[in-house]
Amino acid sequence: MKNVKNIIIGFGKGGKTLAKFLAQKGEEVLVVEKSDKMYGGTCINIACLPSKRLIIEAGNGVDFVDAVNGKNDMTSMLRNKNYHMLADEENVTVFDGTAKFMNNHEIAVTTVNGQIEEFHGDRIFINTGALPVMLPIPGLMESNAILDSTAAMDQTNLPKKLVIIGAGYIGLEFASMFAEYGSEVTVLDLHDNFLPREDDDIAVEIKHDLENSGVKFELGVKISRIDDHTVYYEKDGVTTTKVADRILVATGRKPNTEDLGIENTDIELTDRGTIMVDDYLRTNVENVWAIGDVKGGPQFTYISLDDFRIIKDQLYGDGQRRVSDRINVPYSVFITPTLSRVGLNEKEAKSQNIKYELKKLPVTAIPKAQVLKDPRGLFKALINPANNQILGVTLYGAESYELINQISMAMKMKIPANILRDQIYTHPTMSESFNDLFK
Repeated sequence: MKNVKNIIIGFGKGGKTLAKFLAQKGEEVLVVEKSDKMYGGTCINIACLPSKRLIIEAGNGVDFVDAVNGKNDMTSMLRNKNYHMLADEENVTVFDGTAKFMNNHEIAVTTVNGQIEEFHGDRIFINTGALPVMLPIPGLMESNAILDSTAAMDQTNLPKKLVIIGAGYIGLEFASMFAEYGSEVTVLDLHDNFLPREDDDIAVEIKHDLENSGVKFELGVKISRIDDHTVYYEKDGVTTTKVADRILVATGRKPNTEDLGIENTDIELTDRGTIMVDDYLRTNVENVWAIGDVKGGPQFTYISLDDFRIIKDQLYGDGQRRVSDRINVPYSVFITPTLSRVGLNEKEAKSQNIKYELKKLPVTAIPKAQVLKDPRGLFKALINPANNQILGVTLYGAESYELINQISMAMKMKIPANILRDQIYTHPTMSESFNDLFK
């Protein structure tokens, strides 16, 4: 058994960044990755970048098959770049295989040819990410039509008829994208409420725009079974069938801890199956940390990167960075146009009895939106009337994915709304909408 100072299980964003940092500090690092198709992690291979590439190509009118081929070229290039970013480091060993804990600080790694090598890690960082959730629907796993989010981006032909199970953010991104490529898209969801976390006026606009793009919604349904290409679902006591070329399951993701051998350790899991960590990402086992989606919380690559910063600060800083410092984390949903949010919306402010002044601006009033030929959407801001601080902003409209970062920084730096209102912006830009939004 070989002793290694640092073992990182998984080649994701936080883990790979930590590996590079530690190696440049002269520390020995072993990175274990079970798939040579996942160098660099989920984001660049099967999630953020490939999906956004396909979304952009749909908007540009690119043929679906050509777009998939271009996406594959991009991910291949990025995967190779990420591999060499670590493998070329003198102090890093990238080891292909599946890791399983034997005890708190020892792992056995099984390679693709069945060989097993054992390692002891002084420090171990679990960075195994998350996997798509497959609901226990009769016939689902036996169907030849079923796709998860990864397989949906690797289709060699555009599905003419696509059923998406799940009207969450991931499901809506795929619904918007495939409808733009020309698929006939139907979205099925268990819940009656559409986007229940968002304000009702925002949700109504999003649903209206998606329906205008060709997406059909069946909400408040119970899927009783799937018979190959046919979905059987019930609503109000009536059974309906829907035949599709492909059926995409977009019902969330779960922590990837299966087959990791956690049962052989003292590492504790939460009731949701995530690895339990404290405010510094430490598990209950000394010198074992968890990074990224496997620990629960927001499943964003930028959160995984910030996880790295927290651990870096413990090992080579003053140890002050904490998970609880992450307040007002922004997010974007890449439907067309994009939905972006940071901080409170009206629903949350009302439920918490927080006083606010509401600012609203229809996107059609923004000159740049007219230039972009997409005046759909609504911008909303909640302002604290006592001190003019921004409590939260919801931006549904073109280029909101860029604007939300400006708002997030303003909130972090406690810049009052009137500063954004009176700022001089270049023209025509979407950011100059702040002049009007914060009036």
